[in-house]
Amino acid sequence: MASRPGSIALCVLAGLCAHAAFFAGALQGASANENQARGSDAKVIASIEPPADTTSVRPGPRKSAPVSTRGPYYVDFRARTAASWGHAFVWYGKTSERQVEVAGLTPAGDVGPYILGYVTWVPSETGASYGDLDPEYLTAHYKVYLNEADARRVFAYIKHLKENSPVWNAELTNCTGFIGDIAEFMGLKTPSRWTRPEDYVNELKALNSGRQTVRLSEQ
Repeated sequence: MASRPGSIALCVLAGLCAHAAFFAGALQGASANENQARGSDAKVIASIEPPADTTSVRPGPRKSAPVSTRGPYYVDFRARTAASWGHAFVWYGKTSERQVEVAGLTPAGDVGPYILGYVTWVPSETGASYGDLDPEYLTAHYKVYLNEADARRVFAYIKHLKENSPVWNAELTNCTGFIGDIAEFMGLKTPSRWTRPEDYVNELKALNSGRQTVRLSEQ
């Protein structure tokens, strides 16, 4: 295949450099903390209070939830702030326990892999990243309950995704696509994977009319 003219290549390179420069400054400040978080095991479990059933990031009065009618397990689709567009991930676990597990798709490494991930695929990580466990960074969430049998299937699928998602790319294999695969497995309607994380989670909830219970046996 014939190569493109040199002038077009220079324009493309200049555009990529400008894009990289935009993110590099913002990401440098967060990189040290992110490296520290990513150095832990991919199966990070946090002993923190499971989230309330609202999309607000401000804590409010907690209402007693009829857990017995919803199912004892849950998947919580979440979005948080980040140095760039934000990040989407899931918490999942048992409603009666304070522990949660975290799954999300991020580029492995520092600023360089993130920037490179806008033009090609880079190695990924699928565990908790910096900010995933801190409620002050939360921008949106949508929590769905499961019975025990369905939770076993969904949690096994999440484990499968974590073990079989070796690369990250900003456009094709990104964090919203990752949690979207989980939502689709659960039978939920999903937005475009090119939606920003906060908007993605809010649209996911709206597309499914805010339903709080999923039964895989009914799909």
